[in-house]
Amino acid sequence: MVLNLVLRFLLEICVLMAFGYWGIQTGKGMFFKLLLGIGAPALFVVLWSMFGSPKATFPLSGIWHFMFEFVIFSLAVIALYAIGKTQLATIFAILIIINQILLSVFHQR
Repeated sequence: MVLNLVLRFLLEICVLMAFGYWGIQTGKGMFFKLLLGIGAPALFVVLWSMFGSPKATFPLSGIWHFMFEFVIFSLAVIALYAIGKTQLATIFAILIIINQILLSVFHQR
């Protein structure tokens, strides 16, 4: 189902936004706000392109890929909780769980 893959892509974009927003809200002073606001999403992009994406440099498979995704997406949810966006974090977590279930059901891994 193509819609589930679209949801997956949108969730990955939301991870970027969650890390960036967390960085801006967490940093003290303009320098650290920019450093964390740009650095956290950049770190995600590097890690995702190396290990998580379909065209990863060092692709993980099986349980290792699932664990990698679990950690990355969980950190994004935790980041939203940490800055007080609990309702958004809850909705995000629910969408991630639904997406993971549908990925398994439709064999889209």
